[in-house]
Amino acid sequence: MRDLFAIYKRELKAYFVSPVAYVVLVIFLAVAGFFFATIILEFVRQSLSMQQYPYGAPEMNVTAWLQYWFMNTAVWILFVLPLLSMRLFSEEKRQGTMELLFTFPIRDAATVLGKYLACVTIFLLMLLVSLVNLAVLARYGDPEFGPIFSAYLGLFLMGSAFLAIGTFISSLTENQIVAAVGTFGALLLLWVLNWVSNTVGPKLANLLEELSIIERYSDFSKGIIEIKDATYYVLFATFFLFLTLRVLESKKWRG
Repeated sequence: MRDLFAIYKRELKAYFVSPVAYVVLVIFLAVAGFFFATIILEFVRQSLSMQQYPYGAPEMNVTAWLQYWFMNTAVWILFVLPLLSMRLFSEEKRQGTMELLFTFPIRDAATVLGKYLACVTIFLLMLLVSLVNLAVLARYGDPEFGPIFSAYLGLFLMGSAFLAIGTFISSLTENQIVAAVGTFGALLLLWVLNWVSNTVGPKLANLLEELSIIERYSDFSKGIIEIKDATYYVLFATFFLFLTLRVLESKKWRG
């Protein structure tokens, strides 16, 4: 545990010493804020339009409209998170400190988990800061916090799974750009698996839908927490962290 915390603290400090964390945080919040403002303004516009009906209009629920924002944010983190994970092991290799890291009396599992958890912490910070948007909405509106919690939980689980595959791909190369592009490509492929489900047989279609990352988030964004969806993300992250550990062990044995 002490080794894991040492790696975690070292990696977290590295994020804030370099401009990576600040740039990613600002870009994420700027785009997410733009999406949020656009969706809420459209909600207000349609609400005012509905009030002009002489016989009344169906009540509009702002929480239901937030589903669009959460889905847009899910798409946006697909682009942003590879920028966080690309440096985890690629930077060590580029600077030649990977071999030095192997000489420390630290278990490989502690190294992988420490780096990964530092990356997840930055992502969690991004989500927490984005709550400013909802704080403003709560001040002037009446959103339902149950579905909002569910959607944020889904974003966190899905983003953590994204970062796990990013950690794995970063362990394969010393080039950060290659790591970022490779992670984005892998995530995009997993994202669109269900798009081709209509062109294949029913059994394969069901399998592709089960493997699709975005399909697992759909219920979360609607305020529904399914244990099987949460389990999928946890197992997904665990699998790729396990692969990362195997990569490090193989490099150590090969020297």
